[in-house]
Amino acid sequence: MAAAQGRLSDGADGMDEPKGTEGDPRHGGAPPRPFRAAVDALRGARLRPQIEVDPAPAPKRLAPYAYALEAAVVDGEDDLADGRLVLLHDPDGHDAWRGTFRLVTLVRAELEPEMAADPLLPDVCWSWLTGALAARGLAYGEPSGTVTRASSHYFGGLSARPAASQIEIRASWTPREGLDGVPDTGTHLVAWCDLLAQVAGLPPAGPGDAAVVSLPQRRGPQSR
Repeated sequence: MAAAQGRLSDGADGMDEPKGTEGDPRHGGAPPRPFRAAVDALRGARLRPQIEVDPAPAPKRLAPYAYALEAAVVDGEDDLADGRLVLLHDPDGHDAWRGTFRLVTLVRAELEPEMAADPLLPDVCWSWLTGALAARGLAYGEPSGTVTRASSHYFGGLSARPAASQIEIRASWTPREGLDGVPDTGTHLVAWCDLLAQVAGLPPAGPGDAAVVSLPQRRGPQSR
């Protein structure tokens, strides 16, 4: 799968590792059963065929245990959108999370400049995330994130390139744990892929996705 292209924001919402945690004694060791079960649920999730998912290097300093996935919405040899989803687990809990698990995500896609200029776009993109979780009946807490849009204009030797606009969603939330202490990470992954497909402009996958509104005026596919 092609790597995500570009970077728009500065690592807000925990996707980048903080400094000063290299000596944390909790890192390493055999993963606890709740974390193993949560990872197994991610691996077993069934996703629509247009989305390719691969394991990715997990951050080592955000939590004692972490697991990461990269995904792309694929049309032939082209990527329509891409992103990363990281599952964090701290058995001791985390005050900011208000739980022992945390999901951290990055989603990005290229847009038509007219769409990117819409002043309501950031609010709409955030509602796509919360709506995807709600549509799957998922309980979660402490959501936070940023929606960033950027435009690139080319000059001189690059002046033949058309102007490009991108949207980037960085977010994190705490999935509610079941009675066994394990969140329904498989369904969270499915909801995240619903968001990724929506940003890519794909139509709803089926009756259960009827509430999904496709993104209009998507720029053409990006070569992988």
